[in-house]
Amino acid sequence: MYTEFWPDFLSRLPFGIMVTLEILSITIPVSIGYGILLGSARVYGNAFIRLLAAGLVVTFRGFPLVVTLFLLFYGLPEMGVKLSPFWTAVTAFILCSGAYQSEYVRGAIRSLEVGQIEAARSLGMTRLQELIHIVLPQAIPRALPGISNEIIYQIKYSSLAYIVGVNEIFGITTSINSIYFRPIETFLTAAAIYLVMTTAAHFGFKALEGHMSIPGLEIEIR
Repeated sequence: MYTEFWPDFLSRLPFGIMVTLEILSITIPVSIGYGILLGSARVYGNAFIRLLAAGLVVTFRGFPLVVTLFLLFYGLPEMGVKLSPFWTAVTAFILCSGAYQSEYVRGAIRSLEVGQIEAARSLGMTRLQELIHIVLPQAIPRALPGISNEIIYQIKYSSLAYIVGVNEIFGITTSINSIYFRPIETFLTAAAIYLVMTTAAHFGFKALEGHMSIPGLEIEIR
């Protein structure tokens, strides 16, 4: 049985890795865009839009991710909407992660100096132009450390997709372990893969932070 374990595990694992990467390739950029949209709406929207955005943020920050997955997977079909396990996981991750990221964006927008906003308005800019050309180019670099932290969490939380039937890394790992009963080898291998992915994301976002840094606004450490 042991001689069959590694060939079987290693033959199935690349499929799980590819599924995880597919999930992340969709959820990371979409959740960032969704978070920026929500955060901006909470500051620049009218009363109705601010209320709607706040409701979405409070709801999906308050729901545990597992509960959101189950609500989408088991609840939506009762309303005539059926999502595949893959798209259930993608939707849940975007809704939850975007809600958290929106708070970083909202805080970054609020941190900008009022004088810059007043100067933009004195030039005749609309609120949308002000947001796009003045506010977000300064707010996003400030929000990026928080966003990157949320993305790293998202990489790890992608392992929860297995509970709705997605055969990603953790789904393959638990399946193999149920056959061969080798938890140390299987779960340590999965942990190592997630560690590599989160480490790569960490250094990627650090490089992006350096690229997007605004001269004169960096904190100098002596």
